[in-house]
Amino acid sequence: MTTVRSLLPALTDLLLPSACGGCGAAADGWCPACADAFDGPVVARPVRAGPPVLAAGRYRGPLRRAVLGFKERGRRDLGPALARLLVPVVAEVLPPAPDGPVWLVGAPSRRSSARARGGDHVARLCRELAARLGAAGLDARASPVLALHGRVRDSVGLDPDQRAANLDGAVRVARSGLPDPGHAGHILLVDDVVTTGATLDVCCEALRRNGLSVHAAVVLCDATGRRSPYRTVPGRARPAHPGGP
Repeated sequence: MTTVRSLLPALTDLLLPSACGGCGAAADGWCPACADAFDGPVVARPVRAGPPVLAAGRYRGPLRRAVLGFKERGRRDLGPALARLLVPVVAEVLPPAPDGPVWLVGAPSRRSSARARGGDHVARLCRELAARLGAAGLDARASPVLALHGRVRDSVGLDPDQRAANLDGAVRVARSGLPDPGHAGHILLVDDVVTTGATLDVCCEALRRNGLSVHAAVVLCDATGRRSPYRTVPGRARPAHPGGP
């Protein structure tokens, strides 16, 4: 059922002018000052083993404010700007000429949280990213096949072991929309913030039980606290400005 609360993000998009996601100044996506504050792709270091995890930046400054605005404050207009930040990250984790489609599988949100936010923000990010990658000539497909059981509680304040226990067995995989295990191409998990890696870990395991292997995870923010500077793959160009197309 459509509610007034669920319509608020869409109304916000219509009524508010474009504003920088980092500071609120008039800008389409990022103002020059906030764009210069990005530290570029970084390698995240989750507690648990799993596929490579690359982030567009660290969980601080303009990027942190933009992600919170997009996730919690109805700033749907930031979706394209945030998706642009993930394009060079995706380029780094894929081979130069990917064999088969690239499946963007978003980490699931609790249904109650998604309703309160006016929709699943990670699923929206995947759609925006697929459109950006498609415009660059890549066969990218948003595949919202993961969902959480209702019993999962909010993970804020939980330590790594508690997060893992909270999510244990809680991720469901929808058979419709899944790639054929024999012709899967490259599966990328997509999320907004990585803290301990517990969510990414259980998502990988759920897909593995369905015969699918995750190539890498790409996230907007690294909040693990175990970071190292990202080393650009030799010969792979990266955009000089995150506000570009």
